[in-house]
Amino acid sequence: MAAGLDRSAVRRFDDLHEHGFARVAACLPRVEIADPAKNAARAIDLARMADRDGVVAAVFPELSLSGYSLDDLFHQSAVLEASRAALLELADASRELRPVLIVGLPLAVDGAVFNVAAVVHGGRVAGVVPKVYLPNYREYYEKRYFAAAGSRRSDVVSLGGGEAPFGEDLLFDVGPVPGFRFHVEICEDLWSPLPPSTWGALAGASVLVNLSASNVTIGKADYRRLLCASQSGRSIAAYVYAGAGAGESTTDLAWDSHGLIFENGERLAESERFSQEPQMLTADIDLERLHQERLRMSTFRDAARRESGAAGFRTVPVAVERPPAAVALRRAIPRFPYVPADSAERDERCAEAFDIQVAGLVQRLRATGIEKVVIGVSGGLDSSHALIVCVRAVDRLGLPRENILGCTLPGFGTSSRTYENAKRLMAALGVSASEIDIRPASERMLESIDHPYSRGERGAEVYDATFENVQAGERTSHLFRLANLNRGLVIGTGDLSELALGWCTYGVGDQMAHYSVNSSVPKTLIQHLIRWEVERREFGAEASETLQSIVDTEISPELVPAVEGQEADNGEPAQSTEAVIGPFELQDFHLYYLSRYGYRPSRVAWLAHQAWGNRDRGAWLDTMPEDDRREYSLAEIKQWLEVFLVRFFGASQFKRSALPNGPKVGSGGSLSPRGDWRAPSDGGPAVWVEELRRNVP
Repeated sequence: MAAGLDRSAVRRFDDLHEHGFARVAACLPRVEIADPAKNAARAIDLARMADRDGVVAAVFPELSLSGYSLDDLFHQSAVLEASRAALLELADASRELRPVLIVGLPLAVDGAVFNVAAVVHGGRVAGVVPKVYLPNYREYYEKRYFAAAGSRRSDVVSLGGGEAPFGEDLLFDVGPVPGFRFHVEICEDLWSPLPPSTWGALAGASVLVNLSASNVTIGKADYRRLLCASQSGRSIAAYVYAGAGAGESTTDLAWDSHGLIFENGERLAESERFSQEPQMLTADIDLERLHQERLRMSTFRDAARRESGAAGFRTVPVAVERPPAAVALRRAIPRFPYVPADSAERDERCAEAFDIQVAGLVQRLRATGIEKVVIGVSGGLDSSHALIVCVRAVDRLGLPRENILGCTLPGFGTSSRTYENAKRLMAALGVSASEIDIRPASERMLESIDHPYSRGERGAEVYDATFENVQAGERTSHLFRLANLNRGLVIGTGDLSELALGWCTYGVGDQMAHYSVNSSVPKTLIQHLIRWEVERREFGAEASETLQSIVDTEISPELVPAVEGQEADNGEPAQSTEAVIGPFELQDFHLYYLSRYGYRPSRVAWLAHQAWGNRDRGAWLDTMPEDDRREYSLAEIKQWLEVFLVRFFGASQFKRSALPNGPKVGSGGSLSPRGDWRAPSDGGPAVWVEELRRNVP
């Protein structure tokens, strides 16, 4: 087969390889004890299956060509010679297969038998890795049969008339798959205090593979999961674990065919344990994500300094061929990256998010000695959530809820629905409620600057940004003066999503406050936090019913009244925020992957299309609530992503550079200039917009 991926070919937008993903497999065959020829045939069958499935690398269990439970048979020449012949047979078969194959066998080298992993591809053995740590305790007696990697005398081994690199110091560079470099370790190596894969990762391996024959005892599977998760997380890598099972001798032990694939601490796939049938466990690993995480992790780079154990690795190139057809992603991309899909985990995260926000506000009140807070309550999502945070904070401090000075400030565009919801919520929560009609003050301001509205003109062209911002400014001015009068702290309500999109007015309540509890909480999470409060009914039936009404209300700035020709006031807001800046559920998706990982826009668009493009793309969508099963075409995603890029990288950074204090809530990050996001206020979106237009059809 021709080696190498033809990058001059037309890019296939729907191919997972084009967007930094690669499919890996843990192949779990049924072995025959001391029958390498039959084991090779079974390995070839699984390898062909992996080839048809678009797999880049397939990992087999420890000593899978011979069987692990041979004991003294490992010193039988017939077994060793047959194992070597089986390896060469597998290598010959690999000429017609795309995946890199990593298989285990006993191999005699330099007058000793080594427990090794052979890396096979393209008709040859590309390299051989010996096991570093040989267990010799409890049920293990490997030092009786094998020599450890540290005792090897050769850097190469002769196989089938050729030579292959030999040693534990090998990294395999799977070109031209971007970022796919793997390191091999064997079973006990992972159990050691310092796994060899740690050095492999620090030397540049993004994928760590383990050929294992760990026997099973009660509770051991949980420990394997813990080890794989921990090693992949610490190493910022994928970890592929292939464990022995069916066919191994049960003289004194049992085996469970345990396969695991982890990525940066997250489990992607797990095999059916104790299966008597061959299995191929696959997962699509995100190499680009791992690369971006390592770019940001300064401690990872420090650990990989030249004088560390990461130095001195030999790199072995292994070129794979591009599949003839595009390989579709099978990995579920969460639609709501800020909100866990699992209901139990979601409830836990909601509770933690509230606790973080409340803890931040409690500390600010204690530090300032202030016992009252002032908050504008609009009847919308953000202010309602912030109000609940305030209630929990004063409860925790042992202060009366009357110390929360809630104020609704109706303006020209305030709808009866949000107005009534604001009053009902304040009453249900037992806070001090007041009302200030800002229309007279706004009219005086509009008159003083000779705005067309003050001359009696009406219509869409009159309801401009000045008309809107005068109202926003009046609200903020009243809240700050109320705080002065009552020695209170003004609580900001603006959220992360609006800050990202520049959907806030500089110097007013959604951008400026004494303390901003929502500044790192995206809109989609606020929606789920309020739904969580509705389900808990912590504050009673009236509060829960009101909060449900708030969640169900159109998101709106409520600054513009219905213009002539529009439907008469039906109690609903006349403006729609999402009609201007895009659906928050989609824009939060874009925000997460652009700010958290720095992905190029075309990759973000592709990921969004995987998540939102087709409700039938994966059965996993069937577990989602009906209102979360919407679809967006690639054209819609591209349209709204461009809106996001222009607003985020364009002229709104100066607003974020002047943010008030507020707690960082989630690992998705914040946009505080003192925290996760530092950017010039005078930048532009051209490079991102051009990349999107050039690479997304």
